[in-house]
Amino acid sequence: MEMPAPDPGILARKARLIDRLLQVLPVDAVIHEEAETRAYECDALTAYKCPPLLAVLPASTREVSDVLRICHEESVPVVPRGSGTSLAGGALPTADSVILGVARMNEVLETDYKNRIIRVQTGRTNLSVSGAVEEHEFFYAPDPSSQLACAIAGNIAMNSGGAHCLKYGVTTNNLLGVTMVMMDGTVVEIGGAHLDAGGLDLLGVICGSEGQLGVVTEATLRILRKPEGARPVLMGFDSNEVAGACVSDIIKSGILPVAIEFMDRPCIRACEAFAKAGYPDCEALLIVEVEGSEAEIASQLAKIIEIAKRHNPVELREAQDADEAGRIWLGRKSAFGAMGKINDYMCLDGTIPVSSLPYVLRRIGEMSEEFGLDVANVFHAGDGNMHPLILFDANKPGDLETCEAFGAEILKLCVEAGGCLTGEHGVGIEKRDLMLHQYAAEDLEAQMRVKDVFDPHWFLNPAKVFPLAVSKSRRAESLAAE
Repeated sequence: MEMPAPDPGILARKARLIDRLLQVLPVDAVIHEEAETRAYECDALTAYKCPPLLAVLPASTREVSDVLRICHEESVPVVPRGSGTSLAGGALPTADSVILGVARMNEVLETDYKNRIIRVQTGRTNLSVSGAVEEHEFFYAPDPSSQLACAIAGNIAMNSGGAHCLKYGVTTNNLLGVTMVMMDGTVVEIGGAHLDAGGLDLLGVICGSEGQLGVVTEATLRILRKPEGARPVLMGFDSNEVAGACVSDIIKSGILPVAIEFMDRPCIRACEAFAKAGYPDCEALLIVEVEGSEAEIASQLAKIIEIAKRHNPVELREAQDADEAGRIWLGRKSAFGAMGKINDYMCLDGTIPVSSLPYVLRRIGEMSEEFGLDVANVFHAGDGNMHPLILFDANKPGDLETCEAFGAEILKLCVEAGGCLTGEHGVGIEKRDLMLHQYAAEDLEAQMRVKDVFDPHWFLNPAKVFPLAVSKSRRAESLAAE
């Protein structure tokens, strides 16, 4: 994918920019040597790389404000970065940009168990938020597969979800307030320690905005009491379509599991070899988990197992203890790493109506044969958030391009089935040129006008979300109008 060429004069200004940044940041927080900046040349979409002009690692909201003010005055674009786990190229730099990483901003600022909130700096990892409150029997609900590494900043930027989002929602359902720094260095507070703020829903605009509007440095999050108990059941089926139909029937029944996860044969085999979870040898696997009191768990699982039996499962196994439940989930949580151990792949993120699962899975199988590339499917089936992994050989000429074309067709299929381009990974660079497949030009214009308000010169996270030609011209027009 084409990335914007650096401004002809940017390299000449680099030394001055470094001097100014060193006036507000410690020496070790300004990374400008070429060998060191290469650590920031990509995120988890590793097929695309571009070293930034430099990288900075502020440790406070004040330092972020100073950095953005200086970059604004120097007309230098800024790419916010959490932990770099984006699968859509959301933190990919441009050659003329400064990477602003929040990894050093990882403190817990406040906990209030009575009101069920925690306020953290956004460089804190997802899993460590729950870790900070678990001794009081609380947890933070959104749980992306990368939760051990991914930062709250990135979760907010992409509105991340996770396996348990079916019951608890995604990030936007668990975010109460933010401290955000605008491109000119202005610090704003939005929302707060309450369930609903008055006025315009600016928090809803910011969550999922992919770093296009500002840099979120602090977040007030909702924490929940741990349930009395939870138990998964493992279901094996002889086809993807039958497993998809079972998911649809569970949802239609009115039962609300905490999670419904799907894996197909290639993914099952890779996860079993990697995690030794005890998965059956079958074409498709569902992990359905419910929670509550022992009576609630037993009642819900009885209904779910009854539905599953109508689809003739080849295996139906209820976890008997915490160790078995942990191994079942370890396999699912290890899926991306397990697949990466055996093959290059590109992970997609289309979302579809649950009722369309059988049809979409069948079409993906047909397209796999058409494009000559295998696909492993692993996803949050309960809310239709699919994660097809297209397998390719990065060292084989033309394979990446074929993979991209195949991926685009899968995402178009999701939209045509009544879904959308992304559920939790974001648009980034991966889907920016498909936006017109989902939105009319007038719809995109309305979205871009919002960015005009927050970031008039389009300096924040350039070349993302909107079609590249459109965003480049928007930035050029804004600068020419000065």
